[in-house]
Amino acid sequence: MAMSETELLALLRELDDPERLEQPQHYDRAATGLAFSGLIRRLEADFGAPCESERDTQDSSEYGRIHVPANATICGTRIVVCVSKFGSLAEVCADNPGAFLGTDEAREEGALDPADLATVEQALTELGYVSVPEELLESDYEGPSALEHFAARPTWWTRFFGLW
Repeated sequence: MAMSETELLALLRELDDPERLEQPQHYDRAATGLAFSGLIRRLEADFGAPCESERDTQDSSEYGRIHVPANATICGTRIVVCVSKFGSLAEVCADNPGAFLGTDEAREEGALDPADLATVEQALTELGYVSVPEELLESDYEGPSALEHFAARPTWWTRFFGLW
């Protein structure tokens, strides 16, 4: 079952440790890597195509990204799944983070098919990830961590997927 926006914001606040910006205190890199590999395999099977990935991002609270190729999607736009080092948080976006204001806008503009989004969301849920909508991640950051070193306005995306 999908979490409400209120529940997701409560989870983001719970995971937010101002002493540990890049990764949580008990971060298990090996376990995160295994789970990420499982997600890659699942998306490749679900979309019937190899997926490129970037992993173990240095100086970032994001662990990695998986790219479902455009030619494997209904609308012909690649899907990017970003995975955080915090609490198995994940974000799904069409083309790239920030290319659209979120999955709703991408669907409205014909860049993301609801069936493709449902396929990715189901994989994330079944593999224990918490999908956080891009629209929520792009809202103003309201937590205890000092994010003033960012040139742009701090967002929840900055906190859990940004570079440090």
